[in-house]
Amino acid sequence: MQTARLFSENPVTIPFNKPYNLETSLKYVAQAAVSGHLSGNGAFTAKCQKLLRDAYGFRAVMLTTSCTDALEMCAMLADIKPGDEVIAPSYTFVTSALAFVRQGASVVFADSRADHPGIDEDAVERLVTERTKAIVLVHYAGVACDMDRIMRVAGKHGLIVVEDAAMAVDSTYKGKPLGGIGHLGTFSFHETKNIHSGEGGALVVNDERFARRAEIIWEKGTNRAEFFRGEVNKYNWVDTGSSFLPSELTAAYLYGQLEQVKAIQKRRVDIWKRYYEALSPYQDRGAVRLPHIPKYASNNASMFYMVFDSIDKRSFFIRTMKEKGCAPVFHYLSLHTSPFYKDKHDGRTLVNADRYSDCLVRLPLYYELWGEELDFTIGCVKDTLDMM
Repeated sequence: MQTARLFSENPVTIPFNKPYNLETSLKYVAQAAVSGHLSGNGAFTAKCQKLLRDAYGFRAVMLTTSCTDALEMCAMLADIKPGDEVIAPSYTFVTSALAFVRQGASVVFADSRADHPGIDEDAVERLVTERTKAIVLVHYAGVACDMDRIMRVAGKHGLIVVEDAAMAVDSTYKGKPLGGIGHLGTFSFHETKNIHSGEGGALVVNDERFARRAEIIWEKGTNRAEFFRGEVNKYNWVDTGSSFLPSELTAAYLYGQLEQVKAIQKRRVDIWKRYYEALSPYQDRGAVRLPHIPKYASNNASMFYMVFDSIDKRSFFIRTMKEKGCAPVFHYLSLHTSPFYKDKHDGRTLVNADRYSDCLVRLPLYYELWGEELDFTIGCVKDTLDMM
């Protein structure tokens, strides 16, 4: 294609991700820096939490230094102990499982769906035992799991549902915001996410029984928040906890992003649609499989991925794209086959999780990927697919 030839003659690099630095984020960071309050739980933390509550109807939101920290808080709130079992997808980032393993749980890994890398809802109830305490769901690529089915299973067996919505900011299930359906939800604001602050995350508490304890765990095991609200005359160490609060500099940067969430999402969805429209003919002829969005789910354009039918084809694609100046990447490796957990896994073969591990590739997608750069990237993808 003409665009691909033009950029090949004048080499550029299209990275997989590029953080979007909003002027308002930088302005708010400067304000925080001179405010006299740099530690956590200050004015910008409160602004972020209020914005998320008001925009999505969450009962309570607590900013954290990462989604990992939010998941660790979930494991504490679920009172996970040695001997407990937690059901989680194998095709996910390590912290979806690690947060619960650190509390002593055994993770029972579920396979992915055949049509989507998210958890196979049909498999979940078959994995429940008398030791099961929680189900951890991952809304892969910001696309919802079937939450009605999962919540029915959880209700039937008295289980806690944790939504790992790391990639799912501003995404919905039947119109309901993800992260706000399970008993607990978590978000990531890592620099690779739609809305970011470099590092960062949030815990969402949807179940009243966890609200007070979540605040105590968040405040290093103390009831300091109640003290600051004048509800007690002094604060003490009353429970377990840790240092989960991000600094005000992080919160200030994040607030600038959250203010522009709809504009950022629109651009990302437009990029996603350009990819889908350009590459649909390759799916039609069976060369590659494109993302599937169930009718009950919205698409927040967290990522655009393709699935090949072999690891060799994916490796060729990634290698050739990099030679052309673009940087696609693969994603997770199945956790049930990991060096840390393979001897603890029960031996079941998780066909779909392994297939995505071997065959899925993610294309560059970031706010500033537009105009000639997007044309060039699409041209490189099509040229490479034509070679295969």
